[in-house]
Amino acid sequence: MDTRVDIHTDLLLAARTAHDQRDWHASYAAFVRAGENTPLSTDDLDAMAVAAWRLGRGKESLRVAERVYTQLARTDPPAAAMKAVELGLAWITRGDVNIGRGWINRARRLLDGESEGPTHGYLMYLEALVAMISSEPETLAARVTTLRNICGRLETPALTALCRVAEALAAIGESRIADAYALIDEAMLPILADEVPIDWAGDIYCVVLNQCHRLADLPRMREWTRSMEQWCTDFAASANYGGVCDVHRLQLQAAGDDYLMLEERLVAASSALEEVNGYAAAEGYYQLGEVRRLRGNAAGALGAFARARALGKDPQPGEALLRCGQGDSDRAWTDLRVALAGEDRSGRMRLLHAAVGVALARDDLDEAERYCAELESGAASFGTPGFRAWASHSWGAVLVRREQHAEAIDVLQAALREYRTQQSRFETAQVYEWMAVAHKGLGNHELAAADAATAENIYLQLGVEPARVCGATGAGLTKRETEILRRVAAGATNKQIAEQIFISEKTVARHLANLYAKLGVSSRTAAVAWAHENNVLN
Repeated sequence: MDTRVDIHTDLLLAARTAHDQRDWHASYAAFVRAGENTPLSTDDLDAMAVAAWRLGRGKESLRVAERVYTQLARTDPPAAAMKAVELGLAWITRGDVNIGRGWINRARRLLDGESEGPTHGYLMYLEALVAMISSEPETLAARVTTLRNICGRLETPALTALCRVAEALAAIGESRIADAYALIDEAMLPILADEVPIDWAGDIYCVVLNQCHRLADLPRMREWTRSMEQWCTDFAASANYGGVCDVHRLQLQAAGDDYLMLEERLVAASSALEEVNGYAAAEGYYQLGEVRRLRGNAAGALGAFARARALGKDPQPGEALLRCGQGDSDRAWTDLRVALAGEDRSGRMRLLHAAVGVALARDDLDEAERYCAELESGAASFGTPGFRAWASHSWGAVLVRREQHAEAIDVLQAALREYRTQQSRFETAQVYEWMAVAHKGLGNHELAAADAATAENIYLQLGVEPARVCGATGAGLTKRETEILRRVAAGATNKQIAEQIFISEKTVARHLANLYAKLGVSSRTAAVAWAHENNVLN
């Protein structure tokens, strides 16, 4: 019996020591072994839940943390209230806002009649976060005011950081981007001084990076991603926060790196986050869908978009652009209009840029112009480089279609400048394609050829399909699919085509499957017959 007690004591000591040293693997393993025969204390259960969360074991962490709450609710209601707040944060981070609200309500009930303390501040930040997620600006403003008053009375560095972030979210909703960035910069100071608990600091980084991506401000996103990476190294050696860094890093790399390399890394990063950060996992799957869409893998893109949707993210505009590229512009149009109806002003911007492209594919120039006007207004209000780039890009495309080529070139050059700031190479190539059309319209064939070659070279470096921004050929075939169809018509086998255009046989087969689906045929002979009937081979 004494031997078993000694082993239990040694395991607990090892677990607690490892926990203090933030060695989450060792801590979690020792707590599990220590609890196999003897119940753990409330404090040890709490430490075990933290270690499980850091390792990405979200379900196990929440199961143990809820046991902690149950024990505290019987013995220490104020501590139980803080545990309820922490559980609310964890569930919201996973993407389960409704369950998070339930824990918020429990915390509020436990705090009723209690004197004001830090828990009230954490709770109010959580309520502000829910208001932001739920697009309730009036509620957000009220929660920010209350949180500001609490922070003023308590003067706690962690609460001050949370308050500044909540104020920044309200400022973004009011298009006060410079104010928001200043508030976020201030919030980072106590985080970098290790004065904010890890999970709350991690949430701040997640919120900030999500907002940067939403605002299409990649320079700021790069800056704060580097900051989060350093924070992870210094204070939060944790699988889940490292995974969040990976997703945001890959979002940034998708602006200009080889897409083939990105695909495997996005799969790994996204799947690893599903239990602990549903938002980041959904963003990763959405980006995976975009990578696959741009590489011509329609089936793979739809699968990734479906996973993003299952985790709570509407996969627009990527899914709509995929449908449009397949020739189904009506469905793409419907999907985008539904998505636009559910977004606030900043959220509409990314959708509006895509909506212009779909409107042009449908030859609805008037509708495209209306969306351009809203884009331009939003770009002027928010002032981020991505919004400005999208507005100029979209206006330039409409001007080209209106055959106002000289004006289009000036506007498209403005888009190029902004995309260079963003380091967005795919969009840069799209702009060069539009400029090629504009220069051709002005009779400047050498400049047109140079622009087209620049675009083609960028696409080649990225490993993606050309965008075909000026409308798809035939029934929505990409340039690569048309090229393969021509070679099929000339009698080439898949192996010969692969050798001729320097891609794999598997990729040739995938392109053929895509074009068969677009044409509604099931054989090479039928596809070639369609091509002759529609003059695609001329």
